[in-house]
Parts: sequence; structure tokens; C-alpha cells
Amino acid sequence: MKSTNPTSATKDHEQRVCVVDDDSAVRDSLALMLGLKGFDCRVFESAEHFLSAAPKKACCLILDLRMGGMSGLELQRRIATLGVDHQVIFLSAYADTQVMRQAFLGDAADFLEKPVVASQLHAAIERAFARIAQNALQPETDRALDLLTAREREVLDAVVKGLSHREIGELLGISPRTVEVHKARIMGKLEARSLAELLRRAIRSDTPPKVGLA
Repeated sequence: MKSTNPTSATKDHEQRVCVVDDDSAVRDSLALMLGLKGFDCRVFESAEHFLSAAPKKACCLILDLRMGGMSGLELQRRIATLGVDHQVIFLSAYADTQVMRQAFLGDAADFLEKPVVASQLHAAIERAFARIAQNALQPETDRALDLLTAREREVLDAVVKGLSHREIGELLGISPRTVEVHKARIMGKLEARSLAELLRRAIRSDTPPKVGLA
């Protein structure tokens, strides 16, 4: 069994990329490409090899679809049980709609065809790390939601539904100005700097506000 092959240059201590492919030429070329981009790249010759030394911190995982032994889709299902945020990008020369559907149902970050274009792979990796960063914030958002008052939860739920300040005021029997005050407090508690950020955090929360709005 071959050992992992970390590159000497690291873009960020959180930006580790793990390549799982049974083709040594693919592993070597990706390791070189990603190392030059500054990622901390580790390579594994099989799904089983990866599972025997799976990182204990979040990483981007580039998976071959068809490998000897466990397939990429099988590994995707296994890593979902590890309790660590591993964002998956599939690389395959044998893509079809059904396979891609299974990959995305398993929450794959992307699915690219071999031979991969370097710029496309780099963009996919950056999106994967953006998802990791967003997921890391979610527990804080969940805790912040618990700090909202009942009225603030009602206002937030109405904002998520796309209602205007006037419509929210009419629905809740308060003035538009009072709605603005509640909204400002909500954004402060959730540390949201924009409406888009507020909506994204509220919608992605595992514990969204539950109020009886029609």
C-alpha cells in the first residue's frame, strides 16, 4: 500500500484536497497541478486506502467513479457517516445521467468528466471549500436562532417568505418601522451583513423558525 503524498506548499491549513483514484498517472498529475496551486494535496490509490487514513478535518475529496474494489459512489456513502465535512467532486470518463443523479443526491459538490480542464477543477474546488466554510458557520447560526424572541422569529419567518416591511407589519399588527427594528436586531444576532446572507443562513438552518404564518 502506498503512503499519502502531501505537497510541500499549502494554500491554507484548512484547504486540504484528497485525490482517490486507482490510476497512478491521474494521481500524480492532479497532485502536481494542485500542489502548484498551493493546496495541501494527499493521494490515495483506493477507497479502502482513503478510509484507513481519512482526515479528521474538513477537506475536498476528488473521487474517481470506477475503481477496483469500492466504487466512488460507495465511498461517498461511507464518508457521509464519518462525521466530518468531506465535500466530494467526482471525476469520471464514464458519466451518465443516472450516475450523476446518484452523486448529487449524495450531495456531491460537482461532477466533472475526464480529462478534466484545470480551470474547471480549480473552480469546483473553490466552490467546495466555500460550502465547507458555510457549513462550519451553520451551528453558530442555529445557536443564534435560539436567541431570537418569539416576535423576532415571526419577523424572520416572514422575511424568508419574501414579504415586505409593510406586509409584515400588516400581518403581525405592528408598524413597518417596528419591523425594521426587529429585522436589524435579527441581523445583529445572526451576524448577517446583508439580506442575502440573512436569508442564506436562515434557509440553511437545521432548526428554522416555526411559526403559524399562512
